[in-house]
Amino acid sequence: MTTTAEQLSATTLLRFATAGSVDDGKSTLVGRLLHDSKSVLTDQLEAVEQASLNRGQEAPDLALLTDGLRAEREQGITIDVAYRYFATTRRRFILADTPGHVQYTRNMVTGASTAELAVVLVDARNGVVEQTRRHAAVAALLRVPHVVLAVNKMDLVDYREPVFAAIAEEFTAYAASLGVPEITAIPISALAGDNVVEPSAHMDWYGGPTVLEHLETVPVSHDLTACHARFPVQYVIRPQSAEHPDYRGYAGQIAAGVFRVGESVSVLPSGRTTTITGIDALGESVDIAWAPQSVTLRLADDIDISRGDLIAPADDAPPVTQDVEATVCHVADQPLSVGQRVLLKHTTRTVKAIVKDIPSRLTLDDLSQHPAPGQLVANDIGRVVVRTAEPLALDSYEDSRRTGSFLLIDPADGTTLSAGMAGTAFAAATEPVVADDDAEWDF
Repeated sequence: MTTTAEQLSATTLLRFATAGSVDDGKSTLVGRLLHDSKSVLTDQLEAVEQASLNRGQEAPDLALLTDGLRAEREQGITIDVAYRYFATTRRRFILADTPGHVQYTRNMVTGASTAELAVVLVDARNGVVEQTRRHAAVAALLRVPHVVLAVNKMDLVDYREPVFAAIAEEFTAYAASLGVPEITAIPISALAGDNVVEPSAHMDWYGGPTVLEHLETVPVSHDLTACHARFPVQYVIRPQSAEHPDYRGYAGQIAAGVFRVGESVSVLPSGRTTTITGIDALGESVDIAWAPQSVTLRLADDIDISRGDLIAPADDAPPVTQDVEATVCHVADQPLSVGQRVLLKHTTRTVKAIVKDIPSRLTLDDLSQHPAPGQLVANDIGRVVVRTAEPLALDSYEDSRRTGSFLLIDPADGTTLSAGMAGTAFAAATEPVVADDDAEWDF
C-alpha cells in the first residue's frame, strides 16, 4: 500500500511567487489556497479566527495566515517575503508571497529569483497599474517561464466578462512585449473563493482552469541536467592522511548539467584543461553526476584550483571576462553610483570591482530607457557596466539563471547593493502563449 509520504515524494515540485499592488489581495489569495486545499493546521485556523474576531471581523481573515509580522497585521499589508510550503496529491509547492508596496519591490526580486511561475494579481476595479507593470518587468528580467494574471475582486465588478477581458488583453500585450513566453489569465475572487480552488458559480462565461488546477498542471521545466554543465568549486579537499596521502578533490554543488568520469574539462578562469578521473558522491565513487547534486570531482592533473574557480566541459566553457554588462535590480537604500567600488559575488567567487558606467535606467510606464542617470536608487532597474579586478567565467542570464546571476556588495559592511543578470535585459518579444490551444481566452 502506498503511503502519503511516498505519494508526495513521487510528485513534482513547483516554486512560485505572488506579486501585485497594495490591497490587490495577494495574502488573501494565498490564505484561500492554503485553506481550501486543506493545508492549514487546526490550531493555525483557530488562531486566525480569534485574531479576526479581535479585530471585529465576523469571518476569518485568511490573509493573516501569511502576514506574520506584527507591522503587517497592523497595517494590513505584506512587508517581508513569506515562504509557505504545501502540497496536494498531484504536486508539492514552495510559495513566496511578496510585497506589493513600491519600496518593497526588491523583495519580489528575492522571492521570484528561483520561481518557475509568478502569479501577478490585479484589482478588477483598478486594472493594470504601474506596480503591475513593475512586477511583470521583474518576472521577465528574472526569466520566470510562466506568468499567471489573476484578476481579483471580480465580485466587486459583478463578475462581468468585459472587465476581465479588457484587463487580460492589456496585460498580455505588455508582458509579451517584455518577452514573457507564457501568460495565463484567470478571473477570481480570493475573498469569496471563486476560481481559486473550486470553479466559480458566478462566471459561467469562463471555462479555463482554477488557480490551483493551473498550478498543479503547468509544465515544470527546471531540469538543470539539460543546461550547460557548470561546477563552481566550493572547497578543496586534501586530507594528507595515512589512508589518503595523495587525495585531492574539489567539492561543490553542480550548478547545471551533467559530469562524467573520463570527460575533458576546463578550469576557469585559468583555462587549463584536464580530465575527470573520479567522482565521489555520498562517500561512494560514481561514474556520472548531475545538477543539483553535491559531489567531489577528482582530476587527472595537479592544477592550481581554489574556491571560486569554475569547472566546465572543455568544448562548452563559458567566456571569461573582466567587463560585465548586465541589468541590475538595485535593492539597497544607499544608491549605486558611477565610479563606486564594490564586491561582485558570482557563484562561489567574490572579486573586487568598480562600476564603470550606468548607461540607462528602465522607465516602467513605457519600457523606455532613461539615459545616463548617474546612479540607481532603491527599487530601480537599470543597465550597468562593471570592471572586475579578476576575470570571471560568466554565462548570459538567458542561458543560465544560476551562473548568469551575481550580486554587487558594499565592501565596507557587506550590504547587498544590487542583484545582477548578465547579458541582455529582456528576452526577445514573443507572441503570447495563452491558456488554450486556439490562442484565445477560454471564456
